[in-house]
Amino acid sequence: MSTLESETAARLRAAIDDRTARVGVIGLGYVGLPLALTFVEGGFRVIGFDVDEAKVEVLGRGESYIRHISADRCRLAVERGGLEATSDFGRLGDADALLICVPTPLTENREPEMRFVVQTAEQIRDRLRPGQLVVLESTTYPGTTRELLRGILEQSGLVCGRDFFLAYSPEREDPGNAAHSTATIPKVVGGVGAEARDLADALYRAVVVTTVPVSDADVAEAVKLTENIFRAVNIALVNELKLVYDRLGIDVWEVLAAAETKPFGFHRFDPGPGWGGHCIPIDPFYLAWKARQVDQTPRFIELAGEVNRQMPAWVVEKLRGALAERGVDSLSGRRVLLLGLAYKRDVADPRESPAFEVASLLLEAGAEVAYHDPHIPVAPPMRTWRDLPPLRSQPLTAELLRSQDAVVIVTDHRDVEYELVLANAPLVVDTRGVYSGREAPNLVRA
Repeated sequence: MSTLESETAARLRAAIDDRTARVGVIGLGYVGLPLALTFVEGGFRVIGFDVDEAKVEVLGRGESYIRHISADRCRLAVERGGLEATSDFGRLGDADALLICVPTPLTENREPEMRFVVQTAEQIRDRLRPGQLVVLESTTYPGTTRELLRGILEQSGLVCGRDFFLAYSPEREDPGNAAHSTATIPKVVGGVGAEARDLADALYRAVVVTTVPVSDADVAEAVKLTENIFRAVNIALVNELKLVYDRLGIDVWEVLAAAETKPFGFHRFDPGPGWGGHCIPIDPFYLAWKARQVDQTPRFIELAGEVNRQMPAWVVEKLRGALAERGVDSLSGRRVLLLGLAYKRDVADPRESPAFEVASLLLEAGAEVAYHDPHIPVAPPMRTWRDLPPLRSQPLTAELLRSQDAVVIVTDHRDVEYELVLANAPLVVDTRGVYSGREAPNLVRA
């Protein structure tokens, strides 16, 4: 290690330790905004960067555009001068540490879509200065930080590990989970070089309850994928069990309730109408893609994807069968109300929600589709389901329920009057176990 390296790192570490280092957060969505607020609340000045002018304007007024993040947090952060939001990426050089929180979706061929990471890296490259720390938080395949990100940043003429420092620390946000926040979730940190890891570790340690340093950025990237693949595989397993037990006439929810009484060797996952969110339907395919690059077939990962992707179609078939038992031989012209558009309970996040696939299949079959979601008043345009018509959440009333041929519970939000639903809907298809243990002539479990 050269004297220049040590002095550069020492200056940055000193600025981190005394909270004079300025933190830049790139991407102010479900990951970036809570991260920015956590650093402000930890005593740092933060510049929040986003291409969406609407978000910048809302934050500038001290308001929040994410339901589970309170407006008071945003207002205090702005009023006290800790948070400044901007769409001016020319100011990237003003920050001592740049944390990248941009989307990493999939292409139509289920391969990594790195466009947003690449564009962000190119913008940083053009303003990169000696002494900066760059940390990628977006979920990605092992090697992204060390190979892709480093390669782009070094096009600036600056050398990684000497002039600037590069690390990876995966986001672990769980929107809507009041028990775990950015500050209380342990932060995994890996660097391109030990010095970068230690600097990133010092930065995050200043604002989170604990950090988990690992040997390098590749390991940190693998940690994030492992966490989400674990969930994806277990969700697929319990969804497949639901299919089997349904054929056997066994209530899967009763089975799970009894199984989780075992104090060891069992971790409960719940079945549903499919998978959703920004992680589970996407992240496993990042590792599957990387595995194929080294001639390894990721059979478990791909099988889990196959099982989970078939669940919306299974729900629609359960609905079709239930209607047929009631003398309705076609979905064409039937009115179907979806309860819940969000991908999980009590959040306003519809990304990759199985509700959109259920709606798409119903529309293809000629059904008339409406929805009610207390958290999503207007269905946003979706990248995967571009052909869906505009939809607005309908007020949940007895009159609306009686006017439908069926109601499908896709998301089990707590603030829905389920007794009203069961009392008035001609047919209720429950994909979430809302009515577990209940029996009713108009109730079907799916």
